[in-house]
Amino acid sequence: MSSILDNRDALALEVEQVAEVAGYLWQKGWAERNGGNITINITEHVDDAIRAMPAISPIYPIGATLSNLKGCYFFCKGTNKRMRDLARRPMENGSVIRILDDCASYVIIADNPVKPTSELPSHLAVHNYLIGKGSTYKASLHTHPIELVAMSHCKKFLEKDVATRLLWSMIPETKAFCPRGLGIIPYRLPGSIDLAESTIAELGDYDVTLWEKHGVFAVENDIMQAFDQVDVLNKSALIYIAAKNMGFEPDGMTDEQMKEMTVAFNLPK
Repeated sequence: MSSILDNRDALALEVEQVAEVAGYLWQKGWAERNGGNITINITEHVDDAIRAMPAISPIYPIGATLSNLKGCYFFCKGTNKRMRDLARRPMENGSVIRILDDCASYVIIADNPVKPTSELPSHLAVHNYLIGKGSTYKASLHTHPIELVAMSHCKKFLEKDVATRLLWSMIPETKAFCPRGLGIIPYRLPGSIDLAESTIAELGDYDVTLWEKHGVFAVENDIMQAFDQVDVLNKSALIYIAAKNMGFEPDGMTDEQMKEMTVAFNLPK
């Protein structure tokens, strides 16, 4: 069976990277059952032959009008599909969609009529926002990192920038590789427009947001970089929890040491 990936190296590499990250999410225990979602804006890799492909699905409503997405194409994890299966067979457990000219609906064009995640409207709303602000970010990732989610059950970590300050202080690389820190979203119904709007509001200041008692949402240039952001933050959470399990409150880096990092690596203040 032919695939949209045939003879399209750049697009194939994007999907291969999605599969690689999906495998990491499963191995880390961050993607139980069908948990988590990945959506990639692949419009830059779409050629005339892809644009001419007919729909293989009915027209589906998005549930909102997203004017910046007219004519865009996305690779999406399928609804009720497992990350471990996406890792092995990405085109059987995901699909390529085309946003229609009304900016309020889409069709599936390849490879199989696998309907995208039920959280697609919130993912697309974020991509609409990113395009509108001129961002180079093309990838969005939602996953359930155990230690970060555990921290979200503690009220003090839900205060603005408390978790960011703590996580930065655990190991220098966190400040270096996640200089914008971690935005906090109070509990919202999963998949809701309210959750999407709250996430978009936080993405003005942060690249990764923590959804209380649920998971994280990250955006970056590609899916591997989005994964790296979450991985680094969760490593800091692991260090903090390991110290607590050893029976002490970790000192963490001082404000002076983190200020030194900011200057040395030319990080945002």
